[in-house]
Amino acid sequence: MTIEEINRICKDTFIGYLDIEFLEYGDNYVTARMPVDENKLQPMGLLHGGASLALAETVASAGSVFMVDENKYNVLGLQVTGNHISTLSSGEVIARAEIVHKGNSTHVWDVKISSQEGKLISVARVTNIIIEKDQ
Repeated sequence: MTIEEINRICKDTFIGYLDIEFLEYGDNYVTARMPVDENKLQPMGLLHGGASLALAETVASAGSVFMVDENKYNVLGLQVTGNHISTLSSGEVIARAEIVHKGNSTHVWDVKISSQEGKLISVARVTNIIIEKDQ
C-alpha cells in the first residue's frame, strides 16, 4: 500500500472527517498531519485530547497496515494511552509513530504529536492486534 492509496481509502471515513493526511512512512515509522480547526477544539478553544488520541491511533494503525499483508490480516487498535503535554488552538499538528514491538499478533507504537514549530503537544502509546481475515 502507498501513501496515496491509504489517503484515498481513508477519505470518506472518520479519518477523513478529521482531515488527517498521511505524509510518509519507512520501515519503522509513519507520519501524518491534522489541521487544528474549530472541529477539533474543545469548548475552551484548545485542541481536544480525543482528537489527539484519534490521530495517534490512526497513524500507528496505518504503520501496522504497511507492515502486514492487508489482504490476509486486519489491524485493530487494542489499546491507546496518552499524555497531553501542551496546548494548541490553531495551525496543524504532525504525528510521528515509531514501532517499539513488532510481534506476530501485536504491534506496539510510540507516537509523538507536535506543532508545526516542533512544540510537543501529546505523546501516546498504541497497541494494535493483528488478526487473520476469514478466508
